[in-house]
Amino acid sequence: MYLSKLLYSLPLAATLLLTLPFKSQASQAHSFDAAAKQTASPSATLQQEVHADMNFLADDELHGRGSATRDEHIAALFVASQLQSLGLEPGGDNGTFLQKSTLPVPLPARTQQRIAKFQDIPRKETWNAIAILRGTTSPNEVILLTAHLDHLGIGPANSSGDTNYNGADDDASGTTAVLTLAHILATGPHPKRTIVFALFGSEELGGFGNRAFLAHPPVPLTSIVANLEFEMIGRPDPAVPTGTLWLTGFDRSNLGPELAKHGAHLVNDPHPKENFFRRSDNYALAQQGIIAQTVSSYGLHKDYHQPSDEIRTIDFSHMTNAIASMINPIRWLADSDWKPEWNPGRRPDSNPTGPPPLNAHPPVS
Repeated sequence: MYLSKLLYSLPLAATLLLTLPFKSQASQAHSFDAAAKQTASPSATLQQEVHADMNFLADDELHGRGSATRDEHIAALFVASQLQSLGLEPGGDNGTFLQKSTLPVPLPARTQQRIAKFQDIPRKETWNAIAILRGTTSPNEVILLTAHLDHLGIGPANSSGDTNYNGADDDASGTTAVLTLAHILATGPHPKRTIVFALFGSEELGGFGNRAFLAHPPVPLTSIVANLEFEMIGRPDPAVPTGTLWLTGFDRSNLGPELAKHGAHLVNDPHPKENFFRRSDNYALAQQGIIAQTVSSYGLHKDYHQPSDEIRTIDFSHMTNAIASMINPIRWLADSDWKPEWNPGRRPDSNPTGPPPLNAHPPVS
């Protein structure tokens, strides 16, 4: 289906909300929750947009947005239509906002083992949604904002008989964050640097979407100054102070500390044993030398990779404030001349020893 037709065929709630104005205020508060109390709370428009996008992406009718399924494709079309409606430049195939990639046949044995318990359907193609906000004075320097739009699909029933792995936190929340940031940044003053918004497919299968992006990037990879991946920001993490997010690989580069100096409520990843730096799409980019790290507030909740990861579990106040808290730091990064660097000895090896992680997460039980 062509994107021009899609705009009339998908529910229009979130698309219409994107036309409404948004106002934000800088804050020097210690946390984004405190900032919301000291200043005007995030606008009603922002809250409505977050709710609308989440309601679509995590709805039962998308059957968990299973990697490389028709439902992932629908999610990618939805995201692409939102990006197109903002007047952004297409970053996908042939002047579109979609990038399609064929999966290997057969799939790697490890991937087949991973999905054996889930819906037995052909998984032949995956889709990314990509858009470009061209910079004004430094268009050849790029800030990349990403998330993954897929999840696990239909799988084993839980004790309630639910077989739909909606993936509200993982990672409809991150996808919504990138869409919301795209709206706010595209409708404000254009930044000096170019910003690319990329939503990857098939992360849960092993990162096939990010591989397609790296193989056919919409901008030269050497032009990417930094990548921020948004992963599971739908609930607060009790392991960190209230009103903060954490950044994977915080001590690997100077990106996190510098963003914190400019208002980002980011702290070090409190779960180092989980090795989260290597468990999302950012890692493949980091192996190319790009400063690529993931923003999250995942508190190791029990709904991870379960049918219970549903809309009802999302803390929308936390999530909306979290997204709002990143606006000004990202604007600063996109308008500055500053470039992050790896800390000595902390750049990831492009060919690490031992088996690679199964790109995002440990096997599902």
